Amino acid sequence: MPLELTQPWFLLGLLALPVVVWYFYRGLTDFSKWQRVAALAARAAIVTLLVVSLAGLTWLLPSKELFVVFAVDDSLSVGDEAKPVVDQFLDQATAAAGTNKYAFVKFGAEPGAVAADRAAPGPANRRGTNIAAALEVATAAVPPAYVPRVVLLSDGNQTAGDAIRAALAGRVPVSTVPLPTRADPEVQVSAVNVPAQVRDGEPFNVEVVVDSNHDDEGEIEVYRGNYKVISEKWSIKKGENRKHFRQQIVGEKTTEYTARIKGFKDKFLDNNAAMGLVSGGGKPRVLLVDSDPKHAKHLAFALEQEGIRVDTRPAQGIPDNLSDLQNYELLALSNVPATSMSTRQMNLIRTYVQELGGGLIMIGGDQAFGLGGYYKTTIEEIMPVRSDFEKEKEKPSLAMILVIDKSGSMGGVKMEMAKDAAKAAVELLGPKDKVGVIAFDGDLFWISEVQSAANKGQIIDKISGIEAGGGTTMGPPMEAAYEALTNTPAKLKHVIVLTDGVSEPADFEGIAANMAQAKMTCTTVAVGDDCDFKLLQEIARIGNGRYYQAEDPSNVPQIFAKETVTASKSAINEQPFTPIVTRPSQVVADIKFDDAPFLLGYVTTRPKPTCELILSTEKGDPLLAWWRYGLGMSVAFTSDAKSRWAAEWLSWPGYSKFWAQVVRHAMRKSDAKGVFVQVDQKDGKAKVTLDAVKTDGKFLNEAATEMTVVEPQGGQQKLAMTQTAPGRYVGEFPADKSGTYHVQMTQTAKGQAATQQSRGLVVNYDEELRIRPPDEKLLEGVAQASGGTFRPDPAAVFAPDARTASRPLPLWPYLLIAAALIFLADVALRRIDFDLMLGRSKPPMKMVMAKG
Repeated sequence: MPLELTQPWFLLGLLALPVVVWYFYRGLTDFSKWQRVAALAARAAIVTLLVVSLAGLTWLLPSKELFVVFAVDDSLSVGDEAKPVVDQFLDQATAAAGTNKYAFVKFGAEPGAVAADRAAPGPANRRGTNIAAALEVATAAVPPAYVPRVVLLSDGNQTAGDAIRAALAGRVPVSTVPLPTRADPEVQVSAVNVPAQVRDGEPFNVEVVVDSNHDDEGEIEVYRGNYKVISEKWSIKKGENRKHFRQQIVGEKTTEYTARIKGFKDKFLDNNAAMGLVSGGGKPRVLLVDSDPKHAKHLAFALEQEGIRVDTRPAQGIPDNLSDLQNYELLALSNVPATSMSTRQMNLIRTYVQELGGGLIMIGGDQAFGLGGYYKTTIEEIMPVRSDFEKEKEKPSLAMILVIDKSGSMGGVKMEMAKDAAKAAVELLGPKDKVGVIAFDGDLFWISEVQSAANKGQIIDKISGIEAGGGTTMGPPMEAAYEALTNTPAKLKHVIVLTDGVSEPADFEGIAANMAQAKMTCTTVAVGDDCDFKLLQEIARIGNGRYYQAEDPSNVPQIFAKETVTASKSAINEQPFTPIVTRPSQVVADIKFDDAPFLLGYVTTRPKPTCELILSTEKGDPLLAWWRYGLGMSVAFTSDAKSRWAAEWLSWPGYSKFWAQVVRHAMRKSDAKGVFVQVDQKDGKAKVTLDAVKTDGKFLNEAATEMTVVEPQGGQQKLAMTQTAPGRYVGEFPADKSGTYHVQMTQTAKGQAATQQSRGLVVNYDEELRIRPPDEKLLEGVAQASGGTFRPDPAAVFAPDARTASRPLPLWPYLLIAAALIFLADVALRRIDFDLMLGRSKPPMKMVMAKG
């Protein structure tokens, strides 16, 4: 009889038996010996039964009752044609279940919940087929007292996981039923095949592969970047269709080719486009972004003279994707404010420098560094200098009041960003400056009266306590700010008003005019798209301030920082000076700064402790500084490169040479000589193969090779590449997300940088949307590996086999009943003299007298 104890440690209770025996010998009853021994046995039996009950004595009964889990594929690749197949199979199978149990789990990209009803909701994400995860959930759902069995109904086109491995690991027979794939008219762009790497100007083929489940006619378009290069009619046949187009790229580093189809009979549109990436051998390129591109022509011309290709864009042209940035070895921001960039663009620039080895130069002006609102931004983190500074004693004092909307519509992110902005503004003020904070809804609240900015900690703590709620009445707080500044002694007086709504009526123009007459300035900031924009613009115009519209609340801190530094008039030093070489460098070694003309001004910054300060002003402030940031380099030049501060430099013979050498020093180094990279993608994985040959023709061996992978959503990972052959290094990474992957490969040999290469990989639409027949080979392999049946007869799904399950029967109720019955016997044995009842005579008791 198979027995088990579920809590065997309770057997320690049997240690009480010697105590029972001890009390037996100490007993003073005059019952006969047989009755006293029977009472001892009864009490010992009671203790034993109670202890064994507590220990969980269980009888394991063999059972052949089945529990079958039906795992039903509910992904997009399974067509409507599969529903009657599934329903018919499940109806026939469950009709033969008898006393056996069953459950259902629908799955797509992940399994849904296990349910007793097959009409239960399916998976949340149908854009994928993860058979392995479905088998794991189905196997785990079988209660231990039943013989387990899984029936998988699927088209077998898995997009994630390893179904055969999961079937082996589950150790449960899995029978598989193939389902038909969708039969709707469908056409897809399966691939855009392009060479991974071409020489500059070398012709190559762009191969477009289109699959269809019917004959059709439509139009195909091919784009190079954003430009359409091909558009023509195309008649396709059922199955695979291929078309070749001849192309070449000149001067480009990375080029995207996108093929799109239209005009075909089709159900899904997501698979009507695909993209391929080509890496070219173009000359190094620099992207120069200027707030006024007309003023960038001098620097662009100077770099072109030195053989550096330059693309010039306005601030609105800052790249918003890595593929665009990857075309350039360096990004130069010339007098571009932080308010021209989104948080996403700043993060892309950081990734470009830190992970992909790109170069970044910030060139000064009245919209750069602190004046551009870069304090505490991602870009300032990259820069070798800080945007805040120690305010000089002779600079004019500033009194500033922040008027912040705290109405109910400002709740959540808006309020938090507004508070962060106010705190940053306070941090940027000097000890001789004064600041006040007013919050308003239907009323006004002085969060902090006008006081010295030396009390920063106390003021910031009060700002943290602002909470949103109420209406919007902006007139009284603006009037209060005007009156407070009127009574505050300071050479500069400034008001910043922030709101996200439409205020109750008031004489706003009159208040702004009074401020202007009192030599105060007033800036307005509109958050969101529900403001009275015209009113706020008019207030800023009359008040001689500036107007900002922040559609994204995360831009508000940059706006406040920019306004604070601008209003303080402390960040600009417009006294002529000659650059001083602070630290010798080969980059500027052959430039005679003693003969250089004056620079007429610069933005005040502070050098970070680990940066290399190359040039400084006569006051010791940074002029040219750089440092390594991840794989790339960032450079700060605090004067400008155009006609405001560098007017006299424009005609200086060293101007072109200076900027060309600085740019070449900072730009990404990419040595393609002797290096070939191949990137292949299959089954959700990417394989990168790098072949490297030294200049003497010998293989580059035993080089430490690492690749940095930037995923489409911005995630990053660093992976080592393994040498597999002379000069060949191989690495793999998961590529199961749609989008563009960027890979930066670096090699180090004997402690020296050997090669550095960038490549891209495109993963197009979800694999679930591809036209594929059922993968019966996989389904047959799952059944064979697990001991199941391929294409089982529905009526045989619940047929018993040789396996049995152990069904536990807890014995404690029976043991307790037995203990209770014995307890009654024990009471009787200790209370009734059975010899007397039966008329038996007793032997006389012996008296033992103590000796005196």
